[in-house]
Amino acid sequence: MVQQLNVEEQNKGLVRRFVREVVNGGDYDVVDELFATEYVRHDPSLPEEKRGPEGFKETVEMWRTAFPDVEMTIDAIVAEGDLVAFRATETGTHEGTFMGIEPTGKRVELTGNVMHRLEDGKLVETWASFDMLGLMEQLGAIEMAR
Repeated sequence: MVQQLNVEEQNKGLVRRFVREVVNGGDYDVVDELFATEYVRHDPSLPEEKRGPEGFKETVEMWRTAFPDVEMTIDAIVAEGDLVAFRATETGTHEGTFMGIEPTGKRVELTGNVMHRLEDGKLVETWASFDMLGLMEQLGAIEMAR
């Protein structure tokens, strides 16, 4: 049991490092270190699954280009076995084109849930779901009926 707890804590540490250094810090070299070559991301906001470290770099680059000051905060994190799940809040200023929406200069905040599967100390699979509808409303791309 102690060994499993240690692995789960190590996995949570790896996910925290990934958020700190890659998402918030833009250090793409860390992706090559932390992501398995067979990595796959399942995300309903993307037109297709992203595969491998390069696919993940494309996803982060899309966000960091549109929101250069993007910052993700892990609000809660849990681990069980080879899975690490967290609830997050992302903030940023819309300064670049995002999904066809020209820069608005608006400060945005969105929440989401992410689950990673790790194997041999590497991220191999991700399921991510963020409040893209809320983001589109904040950017003025849609208007919600009230």
